[in-house]
Amino acid sequence: MAQPPPHPPLTPQFCFNTLALKDFLRISRASIDDSITQNLNALFTPSTAGFDPTSTSTRNPRPSYSRRIPASSCTSFKNQVLFPSWQARSDVLNYCASVATSPDPEDPELRQAESEKDRQRVVDERLDPYSARFFPREARTDRLAGVVKWERGVEGIVRARSWGLVVERCGDDFRDWETALDEWRKGKENNSRPEETI
Repeated sequence: MAQPPPHPPLTPQFCFNTLALKDFLRISRASIDDSITQNLNALFTPSTAGFDPTSTSTRNPRPSYSRRIPASSCTSFKNQVLFPSWQARSDVLNYCASVATSPDPEDPELRQAESEKDRQRVVDERLDPYSARFFPREARTDRLAGVVKWERGVEGIVRARSWGLVVERCGDDFRDWETALDEWRKGKENNSRPEETI
């Protein structure tokens, strides 16, 4: 089975480096979701009957249920590979969203633009084509918020597609992906809690 990339250390610097953030999400999606068909095919036990040459003489579409993956393999794939990968990406996006909504006193562009003289300057590009450098720039937190919003939209599309293929091939789960992931999270929380003794 494919394994997701390791969870990156969550720091504000990681989030503000949007290239690193996007790379983590891209690599994680490529290793699990973009290759979901290959990952599911790897779960399927090969035929024991062998190849039948007469099967190519006529064209008969196979019913979709003939290629069902065993339920135990599907459950194992979802619980050990798919959902942990989705959770890791959710953790990163949630952390970066919290960084984006926090004040950022270390934004180098804001500190540079705070000059009193620059704030009072009248900017007219017709008179000074280089005056655009004095326009107020978008803060790092605003840029990060836009990236997180965009990546959450992409994540929803990718998960819906992957989940549709899982349901089609496994056939044992007809919940939507959000419900399935929430139930997996609750099950994981219940299993991680220590038993209370009386």
